[in-house]
Amino acid sequence: MSPRRASVNAEMRRRSRERLLQATVELVSERGYEATTFADIAERAGSARGLISYYFPGKHQLLQAAVHRKMHLTLAAALDRPPRPSGPQAGKELLARAIDAILGLARDEPVLMRAHMAGLLQQEGFIRCAEQQRLAALLRETMVRFGSADPDTDYPLLRALLMGSVVAQLLPGAPMPLPRLRAELFSRYGLDWELGVPPGEKPSEGASGSILLPRR
Repeated sequence: MSPRRASVNAEMRRRSRERLLQATVELVSERGYEATTFADIAERAGSARGLISYYFPGKHQLLQAAVHRKMHLTLAAALDRPPRPSGPQAGKELLARAIDAILGLARDEPVLMRAHMAGLLQQEGFIRCAEQQRLAALLRETMVRFGSADPDTDYPLLRALLMGSVVAQLLPGAPMPLPRLRAELFSRYGLDWELGVPPGEKPSEGASGSILLPRR
């Protein structure tokens, strides 16, 4: 039997890595970060336990890559959802979809996203990986489509505002409601409430729990 081509081996490694990332997302969502072990992840992914160490130096790096992949796929699906935005308002619709996608993840996957945000505040901090770079590229391109004159400056600010909104939404004991956070972000970027996927009625201007975000 002739040896497999390099391209076939590369594709098998890619699929194996993605199975591990998907298994991590599923298990952390179900059990939490501390209760999820490498053995659990390998079993769920149908992989050898040693493959995790081959791809990732530790559990923290694995979780960040897994969540960034989840965020990238969620954001890509939101931006590509038909009908595709067109015309002069396309950039605003795309930014609205991006905001809704990230805030929606905090709403729909609170255990996973809380573990992710806690990991970012640990000593290792923010870790760059292929999944994170794909997410960054999508957010940067969204700012370009929105009309940013300086996307390399505006993209990190958007990322910071989204991260802050996710933390505020998941803060134990004092969570901020998603509609209020969305209203603040939409106001900052001049987006109409009806863009994206509105989560019900727009909060009134005097609603309690308002936060202040720097204006564009």
